[in-house]
Amino acid sequence: MEYNLADLFESVVDVIPDREALVYIDHPGTGAERRLTYAELDAAANRLAHHLIDSGIKPGEHLGLHLYNGVEYLQTVLACLKARVVPVNVNYRYVEEELVYLYRDADLAALVFDGEFTARVAAALPRTEKLRHLVRVGTPPAGAPSLDAVSYADAEAAGSPERGFTGDRSPDDLFIIYTGGTTGMPKGVMWRQEDLFFSGLGGGAPTGEPVERPEEIAERVAAGGDGITFFPTPPLMHGTSTLTAFICFNFGQRLVIHRKFAPEEVLRTIEREKVTSMSLVGDAMLRPLIDALNGPCKGTDLSAMFSVSSSGAIMSETVRAQFAALAPNVMLLNNFGSSESGFNGTATDDSGPDKGFRLRVNARTQVVDPGTYDPVPVGEPGRIAQRGHVPLGYYNDPKKTAETFFQRGDERWVLLGDMATVDGEGIVTVLGRGSQCINTGGEKVYPEEVEQALKSHPDVYDALVAGVPDERWGNRVAAVVQLRDGAPALDLATIQTHCRTRLAGYKIPRAVVFTDHIQRSPSGKADYRWAKAVAAGGRVT
Repeated sequence: MEYNLADLFESVVDVIPDREALVYIDHPGTGAERRLTYAELDAAANRLAHHLIDSGIKPGEHLGLHLYNGVEYLQTVLACLKARVVPVNVNYRYVEEELVYLYRDADLAALVFDGEFTARVAAALPRTEKLRHLVRVGTPPAGAPSLDAVSYADAEAAGSPERGFTGDRSPDDLFIIYTGGTTGMPKGVMWRQEDLFFSGLGGGAPTGEPVERPEEIAERVAAGGDGITFFPTPPLMHGTSTLTAFICFNFGQRLVIHRKFAPEEVLRTIEREKVTSMSLVGDAMLRPLIDALNGPCKGTDLSAMFSVSSSGAIMSETVRAQFAALAPNVMLLNNFGSSESGFNGTATDDSGPDKGFRLRVNARTQVVDPGTYDPVPVGEPGRIAQRGHVPLGYYNDPKKTAETFFQRGDERWVLLGDMATVDGEGIVTVLGRGSQCINTGGEKVYPEEVEQALKSHPDVYDALVAGVPDERWGNRVAAVVQLRDGAPALDLATIQTHCRTRLAGYKIPRAVVFTDHIQRSPSGKADYRWAKAVAAGGRVT
């Protein structure tokens, strides 16, 4: 046995077949749900894996998952791993041109898609020559174009529930995570499964002891581990939620998922299912939960929950304090990681607007000079990098791979886009994404720092910051601000006065646009292209 994700999952199934593995809750308010034990989830994945093999999908070929959250999403990922087919996530918000790009860039041979997306798939299909097998979940809406697709139910029914797969699984089998980030076209991060296990799926043990043998996973599960329920609330089509799901499965725990994020339903599920650990993405998800706890869900029993973690965007100090007042016994963890690195570290307790986003990083993470790759001196800015179990590169993009991955001695490294400094104790302070850094009159401003200051104002619900052209300074700092419902109108002067108590003068927004809604991805990640376009219309001082 090796560090292959299908082998690891099956080893867990064999020791706890009757333990509940997955609870899926459909549209809020319908009451529709599905519950599967580890044995039932394994058999369901076997059925689809056999269908893929019988349909001519070969080991090493790529299958896209163009789906909302559901049993079918995780069942399909597991089926791919069992059949040695490479799973590829597809952002369900993409429209025709974006889908054509991703389907082609990823060289998809097969696609499992939600019936709701039939029209988009049909529009993209004529320009995706390698895509030859379609499986549709559910029914298409009325008037949708006809597609030569197998229904998921029929595909599942046709496949054997037994394992019996031929071919040698390997720790070198690929797992590809497409990441759109905050700018540019999506890129497919190529992970060896062994590297992904140790970097993003709990094998490296950010808490506890690292796994030393693949057989150890089942041994640990057999020895205990029941009573933990994970609830990843962002879409599974973003890497962080799928990785959370597999951390849960690898350690024999229970997973709860919703089709879509609905704050009141999330809280009711936490209470009913006695959720112990929830993951989300920053203030964009935590704030609506706070509003619900102060409103229709006041009094929700959160006593089973011991942690809420965020990755992809930070929970600001102001919002963390609001939630802590409502759930004082719940740990709030700002985790740091990426599709290219897995898990890097967790924010210190003193992170905040005054000291910045400070991290205790793992032993494989350093801040380096992006030109020489040498560690930077204490207090000097550099880029975060990680060594050891890192991806092979970006699929179909040798140029970007060469810019992002490098070799130092016998070890492979990945150079992340985040700028940071390190202090004498090894604590890393994240400054922000280098690509979003605003150069105003020679001074560098990182949007995340200004956003934290803005969101500390009691009437600000959400904010994004971008640089817009300025004849004198090259760029100026501009803010897009969403006020709380019922909050009084604010103006630029009020925003600036508030920020001056927290930021140096050159970081103060010189323009502001107030909007009814801040545009983010379904997982809560910032859309900086949108923010830059909106901010360009702001008032200037």
